[in-house]
Amino acid sequence: MISATDTTKLTNADHPTTSLDVEQIRREFPILGQTINGKPLVYLDNAASSQKPQVVIDTLTRYYREDHANIHRAVHTLGVRATEAYEGARVQVQRFIGAERAEEIIFVRGATEGINLIAQTYGRSLLHQGDEIVITTMEHHSNIVPWQILCEQTGAVLRVAPINDDGELMLDEYEKLLGPRTKLVSITHVSNALGTIVPLRQVVAAAHDRGIGVVVDGAQATPHMKVDVRELDCEFYTFSSHKMFGPTGVGAVYGKFDLLEAMPPYQGGGEMIKSVTFEKTTYNDVPHKFEAGTPNIAGVIGFAVAANYLVEIGFDRIAAYEHELLSHATEMLSKVSEVRLIGTAAEKAAVLSFVVNGVHAHDVGTILDSEGIAVRTGHHCAQPVMDRFAVPATVRASLAFYNTPAEIDAMVVALRNVIKVFSG
Repeated sequence: MISATDTTKLTNADHPTTSLDVEQIRREFPILGQTINGKPLVYLDNAASSQKPQVVIDTLTRYYREDHANIHRAVHTLGVRATEAYEGARVQVQRFIGAERAEEIIFVRGATEGINLIAQTYGRSLLHQGDEIVITTMEHHSNIVPWQILCEQTGAVLRVAPINDDGELMLDEYEKLLGPRTKLVSITHVSNALGTIVPLRQVVAAAHDRGIGVVVDGAQATPHMKVDVRELDCEFYTFSSHKMFGPTGVGAVYGKFDLLEAMPPYQGGGEMIKSVTFEKTTYNDVPHKFEAGTPNIAGVIGFAVAANYLVEIGFDRIAAYEHELLSHATEMLSKVSEVRLIGTAAEKAAVLSFVVNGVHAHDVGTILDSEGIAVRTGHHCAQPVMDRFAVPATVRASLAFYNTPAEIDAMVVALRNVIKVFSG
């Protein structure tokens, strides 16, 4: 058994592995080699933000060292290089999610801005007094608040599909909410607080049978699984770079091209125009119509490199290994009688939320940090989920393919120590 204070043995050596070379992958993430409070870092907060491989770090450094200039506006060499790299990244992200054309990819600051963009363009054009938007109980605040704002602006009504005690969407109840006034469904692909994987094909099919469009918050899905937006057939899909081992402050919105063409701009300024006079402005073509001002050029380029990094590892291998980790973590936590798992869906990504009897989540997180173990504590920007399970907060351990079973063991040992402290 590895103790919570062991500083040398947080490896995969004592556990069976898939074909994934986890030790080699860990060497590609320089931050993982450090110690925290004198202990080896155990980073289990990947659902909040994942760490960055050296290839992404080098890409950002090289861009600023060799290629930086503003894009789309210059004929000089640096401007051409930067523009080619930026638009090349759009093609790479298009391929990453299986979009039909690069113009269907809009670069934004992240999934949050993406949902706000969709709400204030497509949504605001579509919805009127008394119309309905359907979401679910398991949504992140980023997929609740923008729709509440839109409802205040238009007089539309927000309807909420329930989840069961395992944290799964109740499909029958969801379908009952789809009525003649329903104009839009907006739903997560993977719950950030529970790890539940939503059966999107059924969700989308049920909506489309009634002529309703679907927006998908994919922020927690793209780090863990292959996403094909044409296969899903959703109208919009939005996701963030920093969840999938890329830079912060950048993400993407996929939208079906005909919808993007019909939508009004989200912001006004440079680059989103073809011509401007004081009498009239003519807007640029899709996707530039939605990318006002100088974008996060380096971030976009790094985003595409991170996407390619995931593809090179292979989502089949990632999913298989993370399933091993999830199964091991679930088994180990289930052996601790004072721990109650929150979210036990049959189909889950590598997220474990739990409470420790008699100990506040923040206290658990603070003591784990003293052992070098980073977990997330709180409501995870999903307060309705906490209300559904009647808890103020949970501890969340969210896993990535660079984590090891031994790290999970160390967390469980540390949890047992927490319980001893508070029961003694």
